[in-house]
Amino acid sequence: MTRTAKGLWIPLVALLAVLGSGTWLVSQSDGFGPWGSMSGGHAGSQWLAGDGQPVDGMAEARDRAEEYAAELGPDLHVGEVMRFSENYYAELEEPDGTKATEILVDPSSGAVRLEIGPAMMWNTLYGTMSRNDTPARLSADQAEQVAQQWADDHDGLTVAEAEAFPGYYTLHTLRQDRIEGMLSVNADTGDVWYHSWHGEFQEMSEGD
Repeated sequence: MTRTAKGLWIPLVALLAVLGSGTWLVSQSDGFGPWGSMSGGHAGSQWLAGDGQPVDGMAEARDRAEEYAAELGPDLHVGEVMRFSENYYAELEEPDGTKATEILVDPSSGAVRLEIGPAMMWNTLYGTMSRNDTPARLSADQAEQVAQQWADDHDGLTVAEAEAFPGYYTLHTLRQDRIEGMLSVNADTGDVWYHSWHGEFQEMSEGD
């Protein structure tokens, strides 16, 4: 059996305290929650302040994500971008197409940050608790099996192909073959973390 962790917007200090206790319990707050500078394993900031202006569509969200990518690592670029009712989501990639991490763009202000949840806590290269990357214990196929076991208990959901990030996998969740949301599977422990902060899926743009 896998242990499910539901990550929501909470203060970073509270999240670290919860992790220290070994308990994956979090409380929900409205909006993007606290924004501030956080150090990480790679050079560059893990947040980018917005100008207070709403993001005008997918192209502008991608531009904001590219600006953030340049801050986090000079060789990173933006791949997939998704629009949800609560935020824009983007994947950052290495030059060879390897997935690096996941980020969020605030639609109301244009602020960009490392995604909370797996990208922050499980990513072994770009997370706030980064460490030397080690080979994954779970393969992509095994992660898909774990994710589908979780989905089987959640009202008819299925999962798409697992995408490998440092230390974990992320998969789209599907309802009747349409994107419903996403979840991540820890590549070491098999823990499942549903991305409950996105809201309703609206559209997606693949990378170049």
